[in-house]
This record gives sequence, structure tokens and C-alpha cells, in this order.
Amino acid sequence: MKSKIWLSSPHMGGTEEKYVNQAFETNWVAPLGPNVDNFETDLSVYLSKRKEFHVAALTSGTAALHLALRILNVGIGDLVMVQSFTFCGTTNPVSYLGAEIVFIDSELDTWNMCPLALKEALEEYKHKSVKAIMPVHLYGMPANMNEIQAIADQYSVPVIEDAAEALGSRYKANNCGTFGQMATLSFNGNKIITTSGGGALVSKSKDFIDKARFLATQARDIAPHYQHSQIGYNYRMSNIVAGIGRGQMEVLDCRVAQRRANNQRYRVFFADIDGITFQSEPDADYFSNYWLTAILIDPVKTSGISREDVRLALDAENIESRPLWKPMHLQPVYKGTKIFGAGICEKLFNQGLCLPSGSNLAEQDFERIFEALTRIFKK
Repeated sequence: MKSKIWLSSPHMGGTEEKYVNQAFETNWVAPLGPNVDNFETDLSVYLSKRKEFHVAALTSGTAALHLALRILNVGIGDLVMVQSFTFCGTTNPVSYLGAEIVFIDSELDTWNMCPLALKEALEEYKHKSVKAIMPVHLYGMPANMNEIQAIADQYSVPVIEDAAEALGSRYKANNCGTFGQMATLSFNGNKIITTSGGGALVSKSKDFIDKARFLATQARDIAPHYQHSQIGYNYRMSNIVAGIGRGQMEVLDCRVAQRRANNQRYRVFFADIDGITFQSEPDADYFSNYWLTAILIDPVKTSGISREDVRLALDAENIESRPLWKPMHLQPVYKGTKIFGAGICEKLFNQGLCLPSGSNLAEQDFERIFEALTRIFKK
């Protein structure tokens, strides 16, 4: 059987083991420690050379979103407006807190939260307790943050930016993860850099990050004994996995360049094939890390070849690809939830496919991928 070509597998840079070994040598085999402190600093410096952003390293991006919502006092009876075209890690924390989700459709330009649909939703619910707006930078493509933030400001609703897939992406020369009152990052095994699992909460507000660290360490009060005045969580990153993160930060820009090069190779391959369009940067204001290369396949223009035809043909060659996220308003768990928009994300889901995009794809991997695609499209 042919070896597996993964959609997006971890890619070590070579220095991660040094930092992990330091944790063992100093017996910091525990939550927190020097690697956690330094990883948080590395992220802060990367996001802004002036280190104006504070960072809390956590166990996952989902944990970061949960804490962000807690900090904004989201709870039962409140509304949170969430991009429907996303992974459940964006929506689950809202449900943890018992708040109601209002879903917002995508725009065609970026595939991310549609500002027009957002404004329509905010106008309809302007007399309700809308506590947060949560746009997502899907597959590394920045959302239209200027318009989203302007609308949010008009209605005085804070923005929590889900940048789980977008570390290394930029909008108007600013790094994704630096917009809104808070932002979240993910270092899951398939992300552009990984700590095997992990995430972070980012904010200009030191008070927010201090509160996040407090809640993430079981909300332990300052006392010689264990005392708790609030419900907390066990969400802090361990010193060992933070060591992996420190090594990964050293190769982050290289990983972005490699993912963008992969995206360009696919564009060259599909240049003369009708019916294939890419998720693309709308203009020079957008810089995507192209964490995953995502395409739309229009069977009307491809002589009947569908997204599923391509996925199954690649799978037969042991090549992993994946449909785009199924919109959350279509998920059984959110059946009947209100959505604002024109159904753009449903069309994207029906026609969309993510292609193998790992920064560690070798030349022979691309040869196999293109051979398989050639058999499908260039019979």
C-alpha cells in the first residue's frame, strides 16, 4: 500500500527537542515554567515588535475562546454572533456557557463573516443582550476586520477574533490575532505550527490576560491554602509542550512561505482546468498563510466532476483531502438556530475541498498528488 499523504501533518524544525530537554534537565515537567513564559513572549514579539499584546498559553484554542467569553461575562440569556462557516471549536464554548448563538453567513470575497449579514443581525437584536461577535480567519484567510470592527463599534459589541488557523496571516499589514478586544490561536497538530496540542489567548488588555491565567489555573485565590471564590479550569499549557512551541516559533515564517508555495503550485496545475476556483486574497490588504489550500469544484463546468469525485479518487491513492467545514447552522446540534445571510457558506461547503497542504510535502508527494489529479481532470 502506498504511504499516506496527509492533509496537514506536524513539521518539526529541529530545535524543539532542545527546549523539551531543558524541561527535563531542570525538572520543569509540570504545568507552567520557563518554556511557557518564553513561548508567550515569543508570540507577543511576533504579533507586534513593540510587545503591546499580552499572551496566555493554554491547552487549546477552544479553551482560549471559552476563557474569552467568561471574561466578557457571557452567560444564560446572552447572545453571541458567530461565523457559521467554521469548526465546532468556535461554537462549543458559547454553548458551554449557556448563551444563545446567532449564526452569520460568509461573504464570497474571503469566505469569512459577511459584514452586511452581521449588521442585519445586530440591527434585529439591538434590544437584546449581544455580548460578543466572533469572526474566523478561515484556512488562514483574514476576515474583513475593518468593516466587522466598525459595525461592532457602532453597536458597542466586543469582537473576539478566532485566529486559530491564521498565525502568520496579515490584514492591512497587521497580524491576525491582533484585532478585537481578544483573539485566540491554536497549536493543534495540524496547524501551521504546533505544540502537539495547545492554544493561546491574546489581548492588548493585561487585565484580560491576567484574568485568563487566573481562571485557567483553577481560579485559585491568593492564600496559603487552596481557596476558590470562582469556578476555574485546568487550561494552562505545560512546560514540556511549550518547549515544542519555542522551537516552532523559530521556523514560523518559513512554514508560511512553504504553505504559500504549495498554494501556488496548485494554482499552476489548475490554471487550464475549467470549473476550479481558489480561496484567494481579495486585494493587497490581505496576506494569507494559506494554511490549507482550498478550492471550489463546479461540476457544471468540470463535465460533471464533483467535490466528492475528487476526494474519493485521492483517497483511493491514500492521499488525504477534506471537504470544507460543514456550516455550523447545518449541524444537528444547532438545528433551528437563526442564521443571517444569503446561503453563501452552504454553497462553499457543497463545492469545496481542502487539498494536501503540509509544509513538509516532498517533491514525490506532489508528483503523486498531481498524477492523481491528472487522471481525474485531464483524461
